[in-house]
Amino acid sequence: MTGPTVPPVEIDTPSFFADQHGHYGRIRESSGPRRVRNPQGLEYWLVTRHDEARTVLLDARFSKDPQRASVALSAAGYGVSGAGSFFLPLVNSDPPDHTRLRRLVSGAFTPRRVAALGPAVERLTHELLDAMAERDAGPAGPDAGAAPVDLMAALAFPLPVLVISELIGVPHGNRGALLTWAARMLTVSGPGATPASGPAERTRRLHQWFASLVAAKRPLVRTDVPADEQPDLLSALVAAHAQEQRLSDEELVSLLVLLLLAGHETTTGMLGNAVDTLLRHPDQLALLRKRPELTPSAIDELLRYETSLARTTLRVATQDVELGGTVIPAGGIVSVALAAANRDPDVFPLPDRLDITRERGPHLAFGHGIHFCLGAPLARLQTETVLTALFGRYPDLAPADPDQPQSWRPIGDMRGLLTLPVRLGPRAPARPVPGRPAAYPAGTA
Repeated sequence: MTGPTVPPVEIDTPSFFADQHGHYGRIRESSGPRRVRNPQGLEYWLVTRHDEARTVLLDARFSKDPQRASVALSAAGYGVSGAGSFFLPLVNSDPPDHTRLRRLVSGAFTPRRVAALGPAVERLTHELLDAMAERDAGPAGPDAGAAPVDLMAALAFPLPVLVISELIGVPHGNRGALLTWAARMLTVSGPGATPASGPAERTRRLHQWFASLVAAKRPLVRTDVPADEQPDLLSALVAAHAQEQRLSDEELVSLLVLLLLAGHETTTGMLGNAVDTLLRHPDQLALLRKRPELTPSAIDELLRYETSLARTTLRVATQDVELGGTVIPAGGIVSVALAAANRDPDVFPLPDRLDITRERGPHLAFGHGIHFCLGAPLARLQTETVLTALFGRYPDLAPADPDQPQSWRPIGDMRGLLTLPVRLGPRAPARPVPGRPAAYPAGTA
């Protein structure tokens, strides 16, 4: 049994980020829930095994109520601000509030709504690729596409923001400002984000920006039209507020902030991780080029292998809970390491091996239970669109420097690249395949 007398494991250090999966693996193999400590001094219980992770994500005894979290964090000597990420109501709430808020937003992520966004996602992806090609145009012939391009800056960062803008209904004139806000907010993440370091103030100002957007939108919304028939999510939320008062102004704005913070950062990481992982596994990329029908299983395997949401936001035990032979006391702070659970050998044979033909198993990249990511279908759509378009255009796409180690963002709960330098190579037309936008043309993988 692991208890508070055992020294906590230090996490989120430079050596931790350099070998995250190795550190998680050692914790997972040595014990059940384990006490860890981040560089800001916050200690909490980290759950790394798949079965125990599912238990925490399903068990109502692990609460996401922000007031309970505030008390627990204060008891741990760690203050929080009301503007911090703990106070995004859909992420950090328990039923019945969570049920009410999720129901209001879930209509934007139905299969019909996501499918309707497909043409916009494809158009935006190709527009970004066109802009990238124009900006980095080099000589024609064998040297075409030889100059390094940062795919994070050119594609993985802007695409999710533009897609979120389409989903919400942000006017085109405001989308540049939203891209700027997204860049500012990328440092706002996890228990290491303290008011003193600036994230709370940036979050407060982002709330103000969205509040202004809501105020400008409100007179344009037909409140006699049901919320589920509105043309975009912002109109639907404004209508729900006006028709039934099911949503306070503060909750409405917080939901929009959440969509940007959660929908952008995780999807940006997911896109970069997917492309980088395939480039570092040329055998799997060659197989995907040959058999594009494997794309759905490949996306699941890429999600499992390099999970962009490495750890969940914090939960608090409402009573003593025994988990994996360890008693987590009432008031104990808990986080689930999704990245560790997704490489649990008891669930995934040879977990450190990328295999796009792997049977689609119960990975936890999008969470589990009542807080399962609403935007999962939209994230999958963006990933499939990017992989198809990018490798369709550039069959010889390759790392700019294969010997250069990856540059990971130093944020514990997110797993994403700072940069992804590649060489595009000559552009080649995609080969059409019935029922799909394009195939991955056979090239030098």
